[in-house]
Amino acid sequence: MADPDAYVALITSLPRHEELFVAKQPPLSRLRLEMRLKALSAEDAATLATLEHCLSWPAYGLETTEVEAFARGRAALDAVPQPELRSILRDRLQMRSLIAALRRRKAGGGPPPAQWGFGGIARRIAANWQEPAFGLERPYPWLGEAAGLLERGDALGFERLVLTESRAITRRRAEGHYFDFIAVAAYVLIWNIHDRWARANAAAAARRFHALADAALGARTDIFAER
Repeated sequence: MADPDAYVALITSLPRHEELFVAKQPPLSRLRLEMRLKALSAEDAATLATLEHCLSWPAYGLETTEVEAFARGRAALDAVPQPELRSILRDRLQMRSLIAALRRRKAGGGPPPAQWGFGGIARRIAANWQEPAFGLERPYPWLGEAAGLLERGDALGFERLVLTESRAITRRRAEGHYFDFIAVAAYVLIWNIHDRWARANAAAAARRFHALADAALGARTDIFAER
């Protein structure tokens, strides 16, 4: 059984997250975070592992199929006992379903089958396949912007939008929890969002560096080229 005092001590030991896109990295390393998470009960640690296995981007390999990802999500929803955490999981899986549909359409694919994804939205998506946001702008206000960013090939802008909405969902569903396991789980899920942005930003910076280096090398080559 969880020790409430231990969870209060755990939460107060965790440094506050800075604003997303302002911080260049999470407020503490994964190693230090793991050391603090040793205060969790075995049951809560298992629940957190289930959440991370389902929602953490590095947990999915390039070979993971849509079917496998959706099966993992359904198993996680069945395994997580806390209603607040199931709500976070459900909302973020619905979001991923919509993103997967946008990507499917962008790649030239057809509408998804009836039982596809989460939230019972597959039929609505299929019925409005050619609409920019599948006619779902009202329940999902971010979806129209996401569709536009994807169509324009703005990968970094798309990533920013997805992470912003993922963080908003997590914070909203954990609202009112400050010193319990719900608060700890939300902190870790937001840590993963910050870590994802740090990695995406670093990758973008590396691409910009290589592009500049290639351009500089090309200019240098032009100097010595025969006229």
